[in-house]
Amino acid sequence: MSVPAPAPVIEATPPAAPAPAAAPPAPPAPKPAITLPRTADTQPDAAAEQEQRREEAARAEAAQREADRIALVQKENAERETQRLEQVRQQQAEAARVEAARLDALRLEEARQAQLEAARQEQRRQAEQATKAEAERQEAARQALAQQEAQRRVAQEQEQARLAEQARQEAARAEAARQEQARLAQLEAERQEAARRDAAQREAARQQAIAQEAARQESMQREAARQEAASQEQARLAQLEAQKQEAARREAAGREAARQEALAQEAARQEAARQEAARQEQAGQEQARQAQEKLALAQREKAEQEARREERLSAIGRQLNEEAAKRDAAAKLPPTTSSLRRGWLFGRSDPNAEMVQYAQAMSHKIEMNQSFDAVRDLVKQPHAQPIVTVAVRADGSVEKVTFVVSSGNRALDAAIEQVVANQAPYGKFPPALARQYDVIEIRRTWIFDMAIRLE
Repeated sequence: MSVPAPAPVIEATPPAAPAPAAAPPAPPAPKPAITLPRTADTQPDAAAEQEQRREEAARAEAAQREADRIALVQKENAERETQRLEQVRQQQAEAARVEAARLDALRLEEARQAQLEAARQEQRRQAEQATKAEAERQEAARQALAQQEAQRRVAQEQEQARLAEQARQEAARAEAARQEQARLAQLEAERQEAARRDAAQREAARQQAIAQEAARQESMQREAARQEAASQEQARLAQLEAQKQEAARREAAGREAARQEALAQEAARQEAARQEAARQEQAGQEQARQAQEKLALAQREKAEQEARREERLSAIGRQLNEEAAKRDAAAKLPPTTSSLRRGWLFGRSDPNAEMVQYAQAMSHKIEMNQSFDAVRDLVKQPHAQPIVTVAVRADGSVEKVTFVVSSGNRALDAAIEQVVANQAPYGKFPPALARQYDVIEIRRTWIFDMAIRLE
C-alpha cells in the first residue's frame, strides 16, 4: 500500500507592516488681525471667510475619510494574516496526520510480511513431511514388489510393465508438484518485487522530505556562515585599525629617535666646534682668550642643562665608581684579562672626546634599532629605572653587563642583557682610543617610554 508523501511545511512570514497613517492636517494658519473695515468692504470679507471655513471643513472631512480608510486597510490586513496563519497550522496538522497514517500502514505491512513468512515455513514443513511419507511408501512398495517377485515369477514381465507405468505416473505427478512449487515461487517473487517497489516509493518520499529539510538547514547554515563572515570581517577591520595605530606609534617612536639622533649630531657638531676653537687658540693670545671664554660659556650652559640629570647621580656617583673599581679589581677574571687596560665613562662628559663619541654611538645603536619591542610588555609592570654598566672590548664585543641599580624585575633585567647582546658588536675602537684602552666600561641610566633612551 503506497502512502502519500507529507505535504511541505509552509513557514509563516511576518505580517506586512501597516501602511503609515496619513499625517494629520496642518493646523490652519493664524488669522491676521482684522481691522474694522469700511462699510463698503464688509460683505466681500464675510463671503471670503465663509468660503475659507467651507474649505477647512472639506479638508477636515477628507482627512477623516483617509484615516478611516487606513484603519480599514489595517484591519483587513490583520484578518488576512490571521487566516493565512490558520491555513498554515491546518496544513501542518494534515502533514502530521498523513505521517502517522504512513507509519501505521508500515507497521501493518510488517505484520503481514511476518504472517506470510510463517505460512511459507509451514508449507515447507508440510512438503518435507509429504516427501518423507512418499519415500516411506515407495520403500514399502519396493519391499512388497520384491516379495511378489519371489512369489510370482511367472508374471514378472506384466508386473514390470505395471510398475513402469506406475513410475511414469509418479514422475508426472512429481513434475506437476515441481511446476506448482515453481509457480508458487514465481508468485512469491512477484509479490516481493511489488513490496520492494512499494517500499522504494515510500523511501523516495522519505528521501524527498529529508532533502527538503536538508535544504532548509543548509539555508540556515549559509545565513550563520554569512553572519560569522561578517563578524570575522569586523574583527579583521579592528585588527587592521590596531595595526595602523601600532604603525603610527612606531612611526612616532622613529621620529622621536630621529630627533634624538639629530640632537646627538648637533652635540657632536658643537663638540667639534669646541675642538676647532681649541686648536685656533694656539694661533694667538687674544683668540685663545676669546675661545676660552666661549668654551667656558658653552661648558656652563651644558653643565646647567645636565645639572638636573646629574643631580640624582652626583651624590652616589663617586661612591659607585669606587665600589665598581673595587669589585672589578676583586672579581675573578680570567688570567688573560688581568692585564687589560680599562677605561671608565660614568657620565656624558669626559676629557677623552673619542671615548665620549664612542659611547654616544653605542647608545644610538641601541636606541635606533627597534630594541624597545623586546621590553614592550615588561615595562608595563612596576619597575625602577635601572643603571647599567656595559664593558665593551676594543673589537666591539661585550665583555660583561653589570647592574649598578636593578630595575626590580628580573625579567626586565634579563631583557636588557639580551638587548645589549643582540646589538653587539658595537664597532672597533678608533685607533687613538685603542692605543689607550683594551676595555671601556660605559654606565647609563635606561629609561623606557615610547622607546629606549640611555641617559
